[in-house]
Amino acid sequence: MPELPEVETTLRGIAPALDGERIAQVIVRDARLRWPVALPDDIAGQRIVRISRRAKYLLLHLETGALILHLGMSGRLRIVSNNVPPGKHDHVDIAFGRGRLLRLTDPRRFGSLHWQPHPSASHWLLRGLGVEPLQAEFDGVYLFSRSRRRRVAIKALLMNAGIVVGVGNIYANEALFKAGVRPRRAAGRVTRAECDATAAAVKETLSAAIELGGTTLRDYVGSDGAPGYFVAQLLVYGRGGEPCRVCGTTLKGIRLGQRSTVYCPRCQR
Repeated sequence: MPELPEVETTLRGIAPALDGERIAQVIVRDARLRWPVALPDDIAGQRIVRISRRAKYLLLHLETGALILHLGMSGRLRIVSNNVPPGKHDHVDIAFGRGRLLRLTDPRRFGSLHWQPHPSASHWLLRGLGVEPLQAEFDGVYLFSRSRRRRVAIKALLMNAGIVVGVGNIYANEALFKAGVRPRRAAGRVTRAECDATAAAVKETLSAAIELGGTTLRDYVGSDGAPGYFVAQLLVYGRGGEPCRVCGTTLKGIRLGQRSTVYCPRCQR
């Protein structure tokens, strides 16, 4: 599914066009997303004050609350003209002036759209989320403190949204390879120096993916319809059985927490 870089790429794609716009109408063609879409009538007429991201959620902050969007497994947002006819999977349109729409397309309907009055952080989907990985709060000191006395694998800890948000399977694999840490090592046995390296690798990996528009796997494309290109930079994810691009050792693929996991037996300890 779209991970943090894909969501951030979508945010950067739509924000310049929508910031400050006033909503004219919300058209819900099919409310049967992951949770039924139920929006108040008074959204129409409100102005978009700003657009932000929290974890893998996009927030359209209006004057009295926020629309909280999740793209699910195959969702995408596009800005289109209001004369573009909706397709089979175009479930929601948010219409603005000057004949433009923000269109939510979701073939598998695992995405979601919620309304939350201020403060938006009190919504049940957002409460209890951990720190943002690209912010200063997430560093080696924080990771080390949250990993002590934990037997869970370090990869699973990185993917725990209560610890740090948005580090999905692809980027956890890649970051741990760059840090030289085996993904199934118990989090409590990762040293302070390795926590420093892991936190730095998470930031580097996510930042690089954002710059390249994310990673296209199966359904994902950006808000402009263009694919992400970070897939060409993947060092381990999806490459089990292939040679390591650093040392040439055959990469090992395992299942960890029911997720595909690949690492280098030589580069990662």
